[in-house]
Amino acid sequence: MIRVNLRDFPVLDPHIGLLTLFTLQCHMDCMNQIKTVCVYCGSGPGNNPRFVEAAIALGRSFAESNVRLVYGGGSIGLMGAVAKSTLDHGGLVTGIIPEFLRARENALTSVQEMIVTPDMHERKRLMFERSDAFVALPGGVGTLEELVEQLTWQQLGRHSKPVLLANIDNFWEPLLSLLSHMRATGFIRATLDVNVLMADRVEDILPRLRSAAAHVPKGAKELAPEVARRL
Repeated sequence: MIRVNLRDFPVLDPHIGLLTLFTLQCHMDCMNQIKTVCVYCGSGPGNNPRFVEAAIALGRSFAESNVRLVYGGGSIGLMGAVAKSTLDHGGLVTGIIPEFLRARENALTSVQEMIVTPDMHERKRLMFERSDAFVALPGGVGTLEELVEQLTWQQLGRHSKPVLLANIDNFWEPLLSLLSHMRATGFIRATLDVNVLMADRVEDILPRLRSAAAHVPKGAKELAPEVARRL
């Protein structure tokens, strides 16, 4: 929230000053809202029932908080669980899937918006552009690749959108240990640290994303156009 001292505006009528303060506060609040969240996750369910439970709970959380889900477009695994739960609880979903995966991942036809892309690069670009933040549920190599790409662009200062690990049953602990090892061995320098959020519980995910977004200027969240085109 912006703090404004009305004494700094002596020529303004106090009522106008208060209106100005209210307008500035509303502008900043709206600017830093999380309206869309991209979820990276597995196209399989994994072998731990808590993974699917977390995906379902996250979908419900998005719907109840009026946050639109952006995801990979499939109807199976954790992807299907989070999307179907969002829809079942009255929420909005955008699926983005490349043409060659439509059949393999059984594209979910009940979403309000389904975008079919010619390739993975276009898919990732659109997922970035349409999202205010990113959450990684448990998943495989594809989930890891998408997550690490966002962390890399963030590390290099190309965007400042929040990135969060949903550390369900400590799924992401090996990755966190690897990041610590990279710091200890000098490959992640203090000047280029990796700023990743973490939540062990689904109910903490949106509050932590919102808290992080509130400290980021709007312009800093955008990926440079020339970079976006190369994704």
